[in-house]
Amino acid sequence: MIIPIRCFSCGKVVADLWERYLRLIGEDMSEGDAMDELGLNRYCCRRMIMTHVDLIEKLLRYNPAERATSKGEVARQRAEEDLNKRDGRDDA
Repeated sequence: MIIPIRCFSCGKVVADLWERYLRLIGEDMSEGDAMDELGLNRYCCRRMIMTHVDLIEKLLRYNPAERATSKGEVARQRAEEDLNKRDGRDDA
């Protein structure tokens, strides 16, 4: 979900390294070299960064408020289409 603030084992702060780690990986640097450059020498801290799955972006796509708005919009469009058909104005 959200990158943990500290390493679960040793307590080192690792959350501030996540963005830089992604940037280094994006520049075609190997994962090990990127973690070495960030100063992640302990295997417990390396584990925290390497195995993190960033699910927050996927979860934000399923926002119930947005889904309700889109359902309401679809219902409104269908109601307008029904009214147009009843009035004899088929715009489609």
